[in-house]
Amino acid sequence: MLRFLEELPAGIDRLFILGDFFEFWLGDSPEPFPHYRPVLDALRNLTDRGVELFFFEGNHDFHLERYFSTAFNARVFPDATTLTMDGRRLFLCHGDLVNRDDRGYLLLRALFRSPLVRLLARVIPPAVPAWIALRLGNHSKGKHKAASSRWDYLQLVREFAAQQFRSGHDVVVTAHFHRPLQEEHGATTLLALGDWISQFSYGEWQDGALTLKTYAPDQAG
Repeated sequence: MLRFLEELPAGIDRLFILGDFFEFWLGDSPEPFPHYRPVLDALRNLTDRGVELFFFEGNHDFHLERYFSTAFNARVFPDATTLTMDGRRLFLCHGDLVNRDDRGYLLLRALFRSPLVRLLARVIPPAVPAWIALRLGNHSKGKHKAASSRWDYLQLVREFAAQQFRSGHDVVVTAHFHRPLQEEHGATTLLALGDWISQFSYGEWQDGALTLKTYAPDQAG
């Protein structure tokens, strides 16, 4: 990831991060997460050279706005948003709300994003969110395979995207499901970003077109 950020060409003017960029981030301060400092420095180098940062909260990183808007002048989105680029209407989201039948997760999401948790994050000792990060990371790794066998994620994403196309969007971009996918249907585009754990997949927007790409760290110069 650090090499990818450092090698982004000078012509890049916007960087969109669609959530779960961190294993876990809660609150207004990087103090509990010193191991994230190198990647935070890389983001600062990009924003210092004029790259505009758009950060969507995921299901591992939330309550980011106070810190990220100050440190990086980033636009932070707790939920989905609609943007217009090159005359096309884009719907961008992390994707954790695509599956409305996963009620257990929806309850947990509501808890973590509640005003009470936001307040607690400002007063609890740094060791507490660090401990939560470790537990949540281990739980997520153990749960993902079982969840993948229970839900047809690609079908859920396709159905969700179809709803957004019917509402007037030209492009739908989502993350969350660890399944890279690009589909073109006439004038519409669906892009699921996959993940950076094993696939190194990302999307590139250029001249009104969105393309799914793969970073090859062993081949990069």
